[in-house]
Amino acid sequence: MATVIGRAAPVVRQGLRHRSTATRPVPSWRALDWPLLLGVLALTTLGTLLVWSATSHRTDLTGGDSTAYLGKELVNVAIGLLLLAVVLVADHRWVRIAAPLVYLASIVGLVLVLVMGSTINGSRSWLVLGGMSIQPSEFAKLAVIIGMALVLAERAAGRWRATVGTVEVLLMLAVAGVPALLIISQPDLGTTLVLTATVLGVLAASGAPRRWLALLGLSGVLAAVAAVVGGVLKPYQVDRFLAFLNPDLDPRGAGYNVEQARIAVGNGGLFGQGLFGGSQTRSGFVPEQHTDFVFTVAGEELGLVGAAALILLLGIVLWRALRIAARTDDVFGRVAAAGIACWFGFQAFQNIGMCLGIMPVTGVPLPFVSYGGSSLFASMLAVGLLQNIHLRAALVARRGVAYA
Repeated sequence: MATVIGRAAPVVRQGLRHRSTATRPVPSWRALDWPLLLGVLALTTLGTLLVWSATSHRTDLTGGDSTAYLGKELVNVAIGLLLLAVVLVADHRWVRIAAPLVYLASIVGLVLVLVMGSTINGSRSWLVLGGMSIQPSEFAKLAVIIGMALVLAERAAGRWRATVGTVEVLLMLAVAGVPALLIISQPDLGTTLVLTATVLGVLAASGAPRRWLALLGLSGVLAAVAAVVGGVLKPYQVDRFLAFLNPDLDPRGAGYNVEQARIAVGNGGLFGQGLFGGSQTRSGFVPEQHTDFVFTVAGEELGLVGAAALILLLGIVLWRALRIAARTDDVFGRVAAAGIACWFGFQAFQNIGMCLGIMPVTGVPLPFVSYGGSSLFASMLAVGLLQNIHLRAALVARRGVAYA
């Protein structure tokens, strides 16, 4: 994406002067970005059906109630839509004011995970509060994006230089670095990879010098090598990478997930075996099929056509996020929207890629589709922010004023 901050902060359109006070967007059904909203609703509907199919025959998960996970996921979707609506109607000024608070809250959550978190699948990533489990690292993705966007917005307001230089890049890296260190300490390799790709995407969109992007890319490679050699990664994480390079190396161990996922997707053929009719899914051969490997349910039961439709819906969400970023003159909104697109895009690629065997198994959910409250809530908050940015840009365009 082209540099998003290269233009002057305030400009005048149609002879009207820039007004520094933010105007609250008045949400209108017609003004919403409907392709984005309908794409998200379609994904969550499809995801709910796939989660239901993946769990309905698993008595070890449901305790004999075939609709147990259906009910839980419907509650998650309802809460997620409520969060989306709250951010959508929020005053633009309050969104900016809340950005540092959201960032600080994510840091506190990540620290609490290390102090009193629960370990699931080898990663100490969860806070168990009563009957609810929360994964703070999911919210940290959004917190890092809006934190970096706020840094650039403050610079564009005239507090720093007019270009993205070393100071701005270091500030953005500092914003991202603290959560990243806390997440890798869990250790949550999948979220760390998604966060790294998102940060690089935000820096590229903000117009950071190419030498910084090259340096950060090289540093990431060296850090990954050092993590393996220095024993930072746990043995099962190293085994996953080895199994990615050679799935036949340990087909009953580290390579089992990838092997079974490939079989499930291959069973679907062109049109699939029918919803609730997948043989691999009904037999429970694919581990974590309602969460990290939910795409295999789509591949087996809906076939190539259904899996392609799911990817198309994800593509629509990414397209609208990038379009919102390109159409707003608000620096905070442009960078935040671009960052959200990078987040959704890389995480979807990573999740689908590991189901197809072209990416290592790292345990990241498929946005809007995988079962899980934390991931869905964070994603819905991000969509609410996208809609808020879109409404603000539409309101400003109608009044003939651009702002930064």
